[in-house]
Parts: sequence; structure tokens; C-alpha cells
Amino acid sequence: MASKYSPVGEHALIDIGGAKRLDDPAWLEEVMRAAADAAGATIIGSHFHHFGEAQGVTGILLLAESHISVHTWPECDFAAFDIFMCGAASTQVAVEAIANSFAGSHINLRCETRGTPRG
Repeated sequence: MASKYSPVGEHALIDIGGAKRLDDPAWLEEVMRAAADAAGATIIGSHFHHFGEAQGVTGILLLAESHISVHTWPECDFAAFDIFMCGAASTQVAVEAIANSFAGSHINLRCETRGTPRG
């Protein structure tokens, strides 16, 4: 069956259970910047917010190719990452870089091709 959409990018959702360092915004930003660099993406901005001692972090890297974001729940050892990239940047490489940073954790990955309706 032919696709009804013209692909413009790849969108990955990564749920990570059993994760550590989820209350460390500097480390999470480092992980995400390394993933963006490895993927060939261009970082144009970032913002990370720590909700307080032993609490979670929410953060985003703005990319010329879209974004990488994270929200964490250290009390549950859980992190949710969202990666959306278009152009020559590789979503798969970014996924692998983030997954490698959480070796030993349980990782659930969902990917979608994003696009616009044809016709």
C-alpha cells in the first residue's frame, strides 16, 4: 500500500525505566547535546528546569532540525524523551546515543514517520 504522506521527518518517543541521575539537569543536557551532535543536528537553544532537590527535570534542546526533549521522575526511576528530526539529521543515531547513556535500564522505543498529506 502506498503512503498517503510525504515524509518530512522521524519522531521517536523513548520511555526509560530503571534510570538513574534523573535529578541532574547538567548531566541530562550533556546527554542530549551529545545525542544531537552525534546525529548531525544543529543546536540553536536550550532550556532545562530542575523542580528541586530529589525531584525531576524538564528540558529541551531546540534544533534547526526540530527538538529533543526530556521529562524525568526520579522518584519512579523514569524518563521520557521525545526526539523529532528532519533533514539530514539522524533520529536513529540520537536514539542510540541516549539509550547508550542509560545502559542497563529498560528502554521502550516508538518511532513514527511524520509528513504531510499528499494531493
